[in-house]
Amino acid sequence: MLFTTEPEVGTGLAAAVTDRGDRGPTKLMVRLLQTDPVLGDVDGNLAHLDALVGSATRCDLVVAPELATHGYHLTEVPDALPLQPDDARLLALGTQGPVVVTGFAEAFRHHSFNSAALLNAGDATVQRKIYLPTYRGWEERKHFRPGGQVRCHDVLNTRLSVLICNDLWQPPIPWLAVYGGAEVLVVPVSSASTDVGVPTARAWEILLLHAAIVLQSFVVFVNRCGSENQRDFWGGSRVIHPSGEVIGQLGSEPGELDCLIDLEELRVLRRRWPLLQESRADVVAREAARLAAEEF
Repeated sequence: MLFTTEPEVGTGLAAAVTDRGDRGPTKLMVRLLQTDPVLGDVDGNLAHLDALVGSATRCDLVVAPELATHGYHLTEVPDALPLQPDDARLLALGTQGPVVVTGFAEAFRHHSFNSAALLNAGDATVQRKIYLPTYRGWEERKHFRPGGQVRCHDVLNTRLSVLICNDLWQPPIPWLAVYGGAEVLVVPVSSASTDVGVPTARAWEILLLHAAIVLQSFVVFVNRCGSENQRDFWGGSRVIHPSGEVIGQLGSEPGELDCLIDLEELRVLRRRWPLLQESRADVVAREAARLAAEEF
């Protein structure tokens, strides 16, 4: 099911328009693909994503969940091989008009990474997940090597960063992205219903609002849905304005959501309230180096 947000009068959010050429350079139509990938069916999942992207040609950016090509519990499907970033099926997602971000299991030499590909006009740029949960029922370190870099991408007249699931839970990672110039934080996720002291969905709500407001950024959060290996994934994909307002949100079922974001509103906010004016990266770097030295 496809939803399109048209913000109410007086919210300060731009009204939705349908033609890409009419939006101007500061407005982006973002489509969220809340999918229910079939565990291990890489061909089928890629074909489904291709069809969904093909129906989103009026959009500027299309975002799919973490590991949208493979499913999450890879222990159950050892024959579902990771993909090279230059796999033709993956690259094809970025040739239909919109820039596409999708999670995938990446093959690199003798290693695999939990990665997200930013696909644009036949090219792929990869962000690798840095913090891999390996506790209780999560076992990502059994399958993946952690990434070691926070990347920013200059695309669509903005700068964005892709933060994969647990990386948003680690305060230094979104901080590095925003002080690297990111205006849009794209967060592909595979979050199941559980409890981490508070219900997971509530914890995510707090984290997303914090990132949007404190780091003065648009946040595009795309979770998967459905059930897999006796776990229920709760969906709830949404786009959050830097004011903290939720521009649009999905429920728990598969669906697509279009949200229009206006980068000029963000830029005006950052000028009026220059919370990011002074990073003190020197202090952060020095103290991080001290902590690292104490750990070894």
